[in-house]
Amino acid sequence: MDPLKPIRNSVGKKLWKQVEELEPSFKKDGMLHSLHSTFDAFKTFLFVPPTVTSKGAHIRDAIDLKRTMFLVIIAMIPALLHGIFNVGHLHYVANGMYPHFFDGFGPKLVYGLIHVLPIVIVSYVVGLGIEFAFAQFRGHPVNEGFLVSGMLIPLVMPPDIPLWMVALATAFSVIIVKEAFGGTGMNILNVALTARVFIFFAYPTYISGDQVWIAGLPESPDAFSGATVLGVWAKQGYDAMSHVGFSTVSQQVGYTPMDMFLGFIPGSIGETSKLAILLGAVFLIWTGIGSWRIMLSVFVGAFLMGLILNAAALGFDLSNPHLAVPAYYHLLAGGLAFGAVFMATDPVTATQTTTGKYIYGLLVGMISILIRVLNPAYPEGVMLAILFMNVFAPLIDHMVIQSNIKRRLARG
Repeated sequence: MDPLKPIRNSVGKKLWKQVEELEPSFKKDGMLHSLHSTFDAFKTFLFVPPTVTSKGAHIRDAIDLKRTMFLVIIAMIPALLHGIFNVGHLHYVANGMYPHFFDGFGPKLVYGLIHVLPIVIVSYVVGLGIEFAFAQFRGHPVNEGFLVSGMLIPLVMPPDIPLWMVALATAFSVIIVKEAFGGTGMNILNVALTARVFIFFAYPTYISGDQVWIAGLPESPDAFSGATVLGVWAKQGYDAMSHVGFSTVSQQVGYTPMDMFLGFIPGSIGETSKLAILLGAVFLIWTGIGSWRIMLSVFVGAFLMGLILNAAALGFDLSNPHLAVPAYYHLLAGGLAFGAVFMATDPVTATQTTTGKYIYGLLVGMISILIRVLNPAYPEGVMLAILFMNVFAPLIDHMVIQSNIKRRLARG
Protein backbone atom coordinates (compact mmCIF):
# COMPACT_ATOMS: atom_id res chain seq x y z
CA MET A 1 0.00 0.00 0.00
CA ASP A 2 1.29 3.44 -0.97
CA PRO A 3 1.32 5.51 2.26
CA LEU A 4 1.12 8.78 0.29
CA LYS A 5 -2.05 7.82 -1.58
CA PRO A 6 -4.51 8.86 1.19
CA ILE A 7 -2.67 12.18 1.69
CA ARG A 8 -4.24 14.48 -0.88
CA ASN A 9 -2.79 17.88 0.03
CA SER A 10 0.77 18.91 -0.79
CA VAL A 11 1.55 20.07 2.77
CA GLY A 12 0.71 16.62 4.13
CA LYS A 13 2.87 14.91 1.54
CA LYS A 14 5.85 17.18 2.27
CA LEU A 15 5.46 16.56 5.99
CA TRP A 16 5.29 12.80 5.42
CA LYS A 17 8.47 12.86 3.35
CA GLN A 18 10.30 14.84 6.03
CA VAL A 19 9.19 12.33 8.66
CA GLU A 20 10.38 9.47 6.44
CA GLU A 21 13.78 11.14 6.03
CA LEU A 22 14.17 11.42 9.81
CA GLU A 23 13.04 7.88 10.59
CA PRO A 24 16.35 6.05 9.82
CA SER A 25 18.04 7.98 12.64
CA PHE A 26 15.55 6.46 15.11
CA LYS A 27 15.78 2.87 13.86
CA LYS A 28 17.87 0.07 15.32
CA ASP A 29 21.22 1.20 13.89
CA GLY A 30 20.47 4.94 14.05
CA MET A 31 22.06 7.53 16.32
CA LEU A 32 18.76 8.19 18.10
CA HIS A 33 17.61 4.60 18.47
CA SER A 34 16.88 5.07 22.17
CA LEU A 35 14.13 7.58 21.22
CA HIS A 36 12.44 5.26 18.73
CA SER A 37 9.25 4.96 20.85
CA THR A 38 8.97 8.74 21.10
CA PHE A 39 9.45 9.20 17.35
CA ASP A 40 6.89 6.49 16.60
CA ALA A 41 4.37 8.18 18.90
CA PHE A 42 4.65 11.51 17.07
CA LYS A 43 4.59 9.83 13.65
CA THR A 44 1.41 7.92 14.36
CA PHE A 45 -0.03 11.08 15.96
CA LEU A 46 0.40 12.94 12.68
CA PHE A 47 -0.50 10.12 10.29
CA VAL A 48 -2.63 7.01 10.42
CA PRO A 49 -0.23 4.05 10.04
CA PRO A 50 -0.35 2.66 6.47
CA THR A 51 -0.27 -0.96 7.66
CA VAL A 52 -3.49 -2.94 7.25
CA THR A 53 -4.51 -6.09 9.12
CA SER A 54 -5.97 -8.60 6.66
CA LYS A 55 -6.57 -11.59 8.91
CA GLY A 56 -6.85 -12.58 12.54
CA ALA A 57 -9.38 -12.79 15.34
CA HIS A 58 -9.01 -9.25 16.68
CA ILE A 59 -9.98 -7.09 13.68
CA ARG A 60 -12.55 -4.75 15.21
CA ASP A 61 -12.63 -1.43 13.34
CA ALA A 62 -11.20 0.61 10.49
CA ILE A 63 -9.56 3.20 12.76
CA ASP A 64 -6.63 2.77 15.13
CA LEU A 65 -6.52 3.47 18.86
CA LYS A 66 -5.22 7.03 18.53
CA ARG A 67 -8.10 8.02 16.28
CA THR A 68 -10.54 6.39 18.71
CA MET A 69 -9.07 8.37 21.61
CA PHE A 70 -9.36 11.62 19.66
CA LEU A 71 -13.04 10.99 19.01
CA VAL A 72 -13.62 10.53 22.75
CA ILE A 73 -11.79 13.82 23.40
CA ILE A 74 -14.06 15.53 20.85
CA ALA A 75 -17.06 14.17 22.76
CA MET A 76 -15.72 15.80 25.94
CA ILE A 77 -15.24 19.25 24.38
CA PRO A 78 -18.79 20.50 25.21
CA ALA A 79 -18.33 19.56 28.89
CA LEU A 80 -14.87 21.16 28.91
CA LEU A 81 -16.06 24.42 27.33
CA HIS A 82 -19.02 24.64 29.67
CA GLY A 83 -16.79 23.89 32.64
CA ILE A 84 -14.38 26.68 31.68
CA PHE A 85 -17.15 29.25 31.41
CA ASN A 86 -18.99 27.98 34.49
CA VAL A 87 -15.88 28.42 36.66
CA GLY A 88 -15.74 32.08 35.69
CA HIS A 89 -19.51 32.54 35.87
CA LEU A 90 -19.82 31.21 39.43
CA HIS A 91 -16.78 33.18 40.58
CA TYR A 92 -18.20 36.52 39.46
CA VAL A 93 -21.75 35.75 40.61
CA ALA A 94 -20.48 34.69 44.04
CA ASN A 95 -18.64 38.01 44.27
CA GLY A 96 -21.76 40.00 43.36
CA MET A 97 -20.77 40.77 39.77
CA TYR A 98 -22.32 39.93 36.38
CA PRO A 99 -25.31 38.04 37.79
CA HIS A 100 -26.88 37.23 34.42
CA PHE A 101 -25.59 34.68 31.97
CA PHE A 102 -24.31 36.98 29.21
CA ASP A 103 -23.08 39.71 31.56
CA GLY A 104 -19.30 39.86 31.57
CA PHE A 105 -18.99 36.97 29.11
CA GLY A 106 -15.37 37.80 28.28
CA PRO A 107 -14.08 38.17 31.85
CA LYS A 108 -15.90 34.99 32.88
CA LEU A 109 -14.33 33.05 30.02
CA VAL A 110 -10.84 34.38 30.73
CA TYR A 111 -11.13 33.64 34.45
CA GLY A 112 -12.25 30.09 33.67
CA LEU A 113 -9.39 29.55 31.24
CA ILE A 114 -6.86 30.77 33.81
CA HIS A 115 -8.10 28.19 36.32
CA VAL A 116 -8.89 25.20 34.10
CA LEU A 117 -6.13 25.17 31.48
CA PRO A 118 -3.28 24.78 34.03
CA ILE A 119 -5.02 21.68 35.42
CA VAL A 120 -5.31 20.23 31.90
CA ILE A 121 -1.67 21.03 31.12
CA VAL A 122 -0.36 19.50 34.36
CA SER A 123 -2.43 16.37 33.82
CA TYR A 124 -1.08 15.82 30.30
CA VAL A 125 2.52 16.79 31.04
CA VAL A 126 2.80 14.45 34.03
CA GLY A 127 0.78 11.59 32.57
CA LEU A 128 2.31 11.61 29.11
CA GLY A 129 5.76 12.17 30.57
CA ILE A 130 5.40 8.96 32.57
CA GLU A 131 3.95 7.13 29.54
CA PHE A 132 6.91 8.18 27.37
CA ALA A 133 9.41 7.25 30.08
CA PHE A 134 7.95 3.76 30.50
CA ALA A 135 7.79 3.28 26.72
CA GLN A 136 11.46 4.21 26.32
CA PHE A 137 12.49 2.00 29.25
CA ARG A 138 10.55 -0.99 27.94
CA GLY A 139 11.32 -0.34 24.29
CA HIS A 140 7.73 -0.52 23.12
CA PRO A 141 5.49 2.04 21.36
CA VAL A 142 3.88 4.78 23.44
CA ASN A 143 0.40 3.80 24.59
CA GLU A 144 -2.43 6.09 23.53
CA GLY A 145 -4.83 5.49 26.40
CA PHE A 146 -3.78 8.53 28.42
CA LEU A 147 -5.00 10.87 25.68
CA VAL A 148 -8.48 10.41 27.15
CA SER A 149 -7.49 9.99 30.81
CA GLY A 150 -5.47 13.22 30.62
CA MET A 151 -8.66 15.13 29.82
CA LEU A 152 -10.93 13.20 32.17
CA ILE A 153 -8.76 13.94 35.21
CA PRO A 154 -9.22 17.76 35.01
CA LEU A 155 -12.94 17.38 34.36
CA VAL A 156 -13.51 15.50 37.63
CA MET A 157 -11.55 18.02 39.72
CA PRO A 158 -12.75 21.17 41.54
CA PRO A 159 -11.47 24.42 39.98
CA ASP A 160 -9.26 25.47 42.90
CA ILE A 161 -7.43 22.16 43.32
CA PRO A 162 -3.68 22.75 43.86
CA LEU A 163 -1.71 21.83 40.76
CA TRP A 164 0.83 19.78 42.72
CA MET A 165 -2.03 17.56 43.91
CA VAL A 166 -3.16 17.04 40.33
CA ALA A 167 0.41 16.07 39.39
CA LEU A 168 0.74 13.68 42.34
CA ALA A 169 -2.65 12.04 41.74
CA THR A 170 -1.95 11.68 38.02
CA ALA A 171 1.44 10.09 38.66
CA PHE A 172 -0.07 7.69 41.19
CA SER A 173 -2.89 6.57 38.92
CA VAL A 174 -0.68 6.12 35.83
CA ILE A 175 2.11 4.26 37.62
CA ILE A 176 0.18 2.14 40.13
CA VAL A 177 -3.07 1.49 38.28
CA LYS A 178 -1.85 1.39 34.67
CA GLU A 179 1.84 0.85 34.10
CA ALA A 180 2.22 -1.60 36.98
CA PHE A 181 -0.32 -3.82 35.21
CA GLY A 182 1.33 -3.52 31.79
CA GLY A 183 0.03 -0.29 30.27
CA THR A 184 -3.00 0.54 28.13
CA GLY A 185 -5.57 -2.23 28.06
CA MET A 186 -4.20 -3.96 31.16
CA ASN A 187 -5.50 -1.74 33.99
CA ILE A 188 -8.36 -3.09 36.09
CA LEU A 189 -9.49 0.32 37.41
CA ASN A 190 -10.39 3.54 35.62
CA VAL A 191 -7.27 5.74 35.62
CA ALA A 192 -9.03 9.11 35.90
CA LEU A 193 -11.30 7.97 38.74
CA THR A 194 -8.31 6.54 40.57
CA ALA A 195 -6.65 9.97 40.44
CA ARG A 196 -9.76 11.52 41.95
CA VAL A 197 -10.12 8.86 44.64
CA PHE A 198 -6.43 9.32 45.54
CA ILE A 199 -7.04 12.99 46.32
CA PHE A 200 -10.32 12.18 48.07
CA PHE A 201 -8.63 9.89 50.58
CA ALA A 202 -5.24 11.64 50.81
CA TYR A 203 -6.42 15.27 50.83
CA PRO A 204 -10.21 15.15 51.45
CA THR A 205 -10.62 18.84 52.34
CA TYR A 206 -9.47 19.84 48.85
CA ILE A 207 -12.11 17.82 46.99
CA SER A 208 -15.10 17.71 49.32
CA GLY A 209 -17.16 20.10 51.43
CA ASP A 210 -18.73 23.40 50.43
CA GLN A 211 -15.73 25.66 49.88
CA VAL A 212 -13.90 23.99 46.97
CA TRP A 213 -16.42 24.13 44.12
CA ILE A 214 -16.31 27.85 43.36
CA ALA A 215 -12.96 29.40 42.46
CA GLY A 216 -12.14 32.46 44.58
CA LEU A 217 -15.18 32.03 46.82
CA PRO A 218 -15.44 35.08 49.13
CA GLU A 219 -15.45 34.52 52.89
CA SER A 220 -17.91 37.25 53.85
CA PRO A 221 -21.07 36.25 55.79
CA ASP A 222 -23.33 37.26 52.87
CA ALA A 223 -21.46 35.15 50.35
CA PHE A 224 -22.63 31.86 48.93
CA SER A 225 -21.88 28.71 50.84
CA GLY A 226 -20.60 27.02 47.69
CA ALA A 227 -22.56 23.86 48.45
CA THR A 228 -23.38 21.53 45.59
CA VAL A 229 -26.86 20.10 45.06
CA LEU A 230 -25.85 16.86 46.77
CA GLY A 231 -24.21 18.73 49.61
CA VAL A 232 -27.45 20.57 50.33
CA TRP A 233 -29.46 17.35 50.21
CA ALA A 234 -27.09 15.51 52.51
CA LYS A 235 -26.95 18.25 55.17
CA GLN A 236 -30.39 19.86 55.09
CA GLY A 237 -32.63 17.54 53.13
CA TYR A 238 -34.55 17.97 49.91
CA ASP A 239 -36.77 20.74 51.33
CA ALA A 240 -33.73 22.99 51.78
CA MET A 241 -33.47 23.30 47.99
CA SER A 242 -35.91 26.21 48.12
CA HIS A 243 -33.48 28.24 50.25
CA VAL A 244 -30.22 28.01 48.28
CA GLY A 245 -29.10 29.17 44.91
CA PHE A 246 -26.54 31.05 42.90
CA SER A 247 -28.28 33.75 40.89
CA THR A 248 -27.23 36.82 42.89
CA VAL A 249 -25.80 37.55 46.34
CA SER A 250 -28.86 39.39 47.56
CA GLN A 251 -31.49 37.10 46.06
CA GLN A 252 -30.88 33.39 46.49
CA VAL A 253 -33.17 30.98 44.68
CA GLY A 254 -33.49 27.23 44.65
CA TYR A 255 -31.98 24.73 42.25
CA THR A 256 -34.55 23.69 39.67
CA PRO A 257 -34.31 20.67 37.35
CA MET A 258 -33.47 23.10 34.55
CA ASP A 259 -30.62 24.59 36.61
CA MET A 260 -29.19 21.12 37.08
CA PHE A 261 -29.69 20.22 33.41
CA LEU A 262 -27.98 23.35 32.08
CA GLY A 263 -25.32 23.13 34.77
CA PHE A 264 -24.63 26.64 36.06
CA ILE A 265 -24.20 25.27 39.57
CA PRO A 266 -21.20 24.28 41.72
CA GLY A 267 -19.49 20.97 41.08
CA SER A 268 -16.51 19.37 39.40
CA ILE A 269 -15.36 21.19 36.27
CA GLY A 270 -16.93 18.87 33.71
CA GLU A 271 -19.84 17.25 35.54
CA THR A 272 -22.37 20.06 36.01
CA SER A 273 -23.94 20.49 32.55
CA LYS A 274 -26.10 17.51 31.63
CA LEU A 275 -26.78 19.14 28.26
CA ALA A 276 -23.07 19.19 27.39
CA ILE A 277 -22.68 15.60 28.60
CA LEU A 278 -25.71 14.55 26.54
CA LEU A 279 -24.13 16.04 23.41
CA GLY A 280 -21.00 14.01 24.11
CA ALA A 281 -23.08 10.87 24.65
CA VAL A 282 -24.86 11.30 21.32
CA PHE A 283 -21.52 11.72 19.55
CA LEU A 284 -20.02 8.61 21.19
CA ILE A 285 -23.07 6.51 20.34
CA TRP A 286 -23.20 7.85 16.77
CA THR A 287 -19.54 6.99 16.18
CA GLY A 288 -20.02 3.56 17.75
CA ILE A 289 -17.33 4.17 20.39
CA GLY A 290 -19.48 4.53 23.52
CA SER A 291 -21.75 1.71 24.68
CA TRP A 292 -25.35 2.90 24.79
CA ARG A 293 -26.23 -0.26 26.71
CA ILE A 294 -24.03 0.76 29.64
CA MET A 295 -25.15 4.40 29.54
CA LEU A 296 -28.82 3.48 29.49
CA SER A 297 -28.43 0.82 32.16
CA VAL A 298 -26.69 3.23 34.55
CA PHE A 299 -29.58 5.70 34.31
CA VAL A 300 -32.19 2.95 34.61
CA GLY A 301 -30.44 1.47 37.64
CA ALA A 302 -30.16 4.89 39.32
CA PHE A 303 -33.83 5.67 38.65
CA LEU A 304 -35.00 2.29 39.95
CA MET A 305 -32.98 2.64 43.14
CA GLY A 306 -34.36 6.16 43.57
CA LEU A 307 -37.91 4.78 43.31
CA ILE A 308 -37.13 2.01 45.81
CA LEU A 309 -35.77 4.53 48.32
CA ASN A 310 -38.75 6.84 47.76
CA ALA A 311 -41.06 3.92 48.53
CA ALA A 312 -39.04 3.11 51.66
CA ALA A 313 -39.42 6.68 52.88
CA LEU A 314 -43.20 6.58 52.39
CA GLY A 315 -43.77 3.08 53.69
CA PHE A 316 -41.54 3.14 56.77
CA ASP A 317 -41.38 6.87 57.57
CA LEU A 318 -37.60 6.74 57.87
CA SER A 319 -35.77 9.75 59.30
CA ASN A 320 -33.29 10.21 56.44
CA PRO A 321 -34.56 13.30 54.52
CA HIS A 322 -32.45 12.31 51.51
CA LEU A 323 -34.82 9.39 50.87
CA ALA A 324 -37.55 11.80 49.77
CA VAL A 325 -35.57 13.23 46.85
CA PRO A 326 -37.56 12.42 43.67
CA ALA A 327 -35.94 9.62 41.69
CA TYR A 328 -35.57 11.69 38.53
CA TYR A 329 -33.63 14.36 40.45
CA HIS A 330 -30.86 11.83 41.02
CA LEU A 331 -30.33 11.63 37.26
CA LEU A 332 -29.66 15.37 37.09
CA ALA A 333 -27.64 15.88 40.27
CA GLY A 334 -23.97 15.23 40.90
CA GLY A 335 -21.68 13.31 38.59
CA LEU A 336 -24.02 10.45 37.62
CA ALA A 337 -24.42 11.56 34.00
CA PHE A 338 -20.71 12.25 33.51
CA GLY A 339 -19.80 8.92 35.09
CA ALA A 340 -22.34 7.03 32.98
CA VAL A 341 -21.16 8.52 29.68
CA PHE A 342 -17.39 8.85 30.09
CA MET A 343 -16.34 6.63 33.01
CA ALA A 344 -18.55 3.56 33.17
CA THR A 345 -18.18 3.02 29.41
CA ASP A 346 -14.39 2.73 29.56
CA PRO A 347 -13.80 -0.28 27.22
CA VAL A 348 -10.86 -1.53 29.29
CA THR A 349 -12.46 -1.63 32.73
CA ALA A 350 -16.11 -2.24 31.79
CA THR A 351 -17.75 -5.51 30.81
CA GLN A 352 -17.40 -6.76 27.24
CA THR A 353 -20.36 -9.12 26.78
CA THR A 354 -23.73 -7.71 25.70
CA THR A 355 -25.64 -9.09 28.67
CA GLY A 356 -22.79 -8.17 30.98
CA LYS A 357 -23.05 -4.51 29.92
CA TYR A 358 -26.67 -4.37 31.06
CA ILE A 359 -25.84 -6.00 34.41
CA TYR A 360 -22.76 -3.84 34.92
CA GLY A 361 -24.60 -0.59 34.13
CA LEU A 362 -27.60 -1.43 36.32
CA LEU A 363 -25.37 -2.18 39.30
CA VAL A 364 -23.32 1.00 38.79
CA GLY A 365 -26.49 3.10 38.81
CA MET A 366 -28.09 1.35 41.78
CA ILE A 367 -24.97 1.35 43.94
CA SER A 368 -24.34 5.03 43.13
CA ILE A 369 -27.72 6.10 44.50
CA LEU A 370 -27.50 3.71 47.43
CA ILE A 371 -24.21 5.28 48.55
CA ARG A 372 -25.46 8.79 47.79
CA VAL A 373 -28.56 8.43 49.97
CA LEU A 374 -27.53 6.12 52.81
CA ASN A 375 -23.95 7.27 53.46
CA PRO A 376 -24.10 10.58 55.37
CA ALA A 377 -20.34 11.13 55.11
CA TYR A 378 -20.21 10.90 51.33
CA PRO A 379 -23.13 12.45 49.39
CA GLU A 380 -21.86 11.30 45.98
CA GLY A 381 -21.48 7.62 45.14
CA VAL A 382 -20.75 7.47 41.42
CA MET A 383 -16.96 7.36 41.75
CA LEU A 384 -16.91 4.52 44.27
CA ALA A 385 -19.66 2.60 42.46
CA ILE A 386 -17.79 2.60 39.14
CA LEU A 387 -14.49 1.60 40.73
CA PHE A 388 -16.25 -1.15 42.68
CA MET A 389 -17.86 -2.52 39.52
CA ASN A 390 -14.55 -2.24 37.61
CA VAL A 391 -13.26 -4.95 39.93
CA PHE A 392 -16.28 -7.19 39.30
CA ALA A 393 -16.54 -6.60 35.54
CA PRO A 394 -14.41 -9.67 34.63
CA LEU A 395 -16.50 -11.85 36.96
CA ILE A 396 -19.73 -10.64 35.35
CA ASP A 397 -18.38 -11.46 31.87
CA HIS A 398 -17.20 -14.86 33.08
CA MET A 399 -20.61 -15.69 34.51
CA VAL A 400 -22.38 -14.56 31.32
CA ILE A 401 -20.07 -16.65 29.12
CA GLN A 402 -20.44 -19.71 31.34
CA SER A 403 -24.20 -19.31 31.28
CA ASN A 404 -24.16 -19.16 27.48
CA ILE A 405 -21.98 -22.28 27.31
CA LYS A 406 -24.32 -24.25 29.59
CA ARG A 407 -27.36 -23.15 27.62
CA ARG A 408 -25.81 -24.20 24.30
CA LEU A 409 -24.69 -27.53 25.71
CA ALA A 410 -28.21 -28.16 26.96
CA ARG A 411 -29.56 -27.48 23.47
CA GLY A 412 -26.98 -29.76 21.82
